[in-house]
Amino acid sequence: MMNYHKNERYGMMEKPSPNLPNDKAINLYPSLCFFEGTQVSVGRGTDLPFQIYGSPWTKNLPFKFTPKPNFGAKDPFLNGKLCYGENLADATLADLKELDIDWLLDAYKNYKNPQQDFFLKNLFFDKLAGTDELRKQIIAGKSSIEIKNSWKKDLEDFEKIRGKYVMYED
Repeated sequence: MMNYHKNERYGMMEKPSPNLPNDKAINLYPSLCFFEGTQVSVGRGTDLPFQIYGSPWTKNLPFKFTPKPNFGAKDPFLNGKLCYGENLADATLADLKELDIDWLLDAYKNYKNPQQDFFLKNLFFDKLAGTDELRKQIIAGKSSIEIKNSWKKDLEDFEKIRGKYVMYED
């Protein structure tokens, strides 16, 4: 890996998935994938998968889209339903170097559906997050700063452990 530096961004040569069609989607994926455990679409079945999010029950959010079957999503979540959310494809976001959970918190705060909980009943969200702690923090109304601060000790411990395995300098 001559001349590789892990702080550099390298454009993708091939799409890793039909639902990760460009560098923007790949960069947003770690932050938006949590929606896969909720009643919110990540844009599968649109031209902007993992670059938009929304739901029929987040009507206070400004962007509108309707998922429909396509090559990457034969039966997309919320197929044929008008969704309200946010378009991150055109946003001038700097490359994300860490999770942005503000979109998740905004969707949760704007979610209004008395028939269904925001989180899927199968608790797939907990599997994506690794534990039930993030879901419980969101339900409790914690801010993104409070949530990220709760990760500090574990991240510091991980940094110590990973140090002996690092192959490329920071």
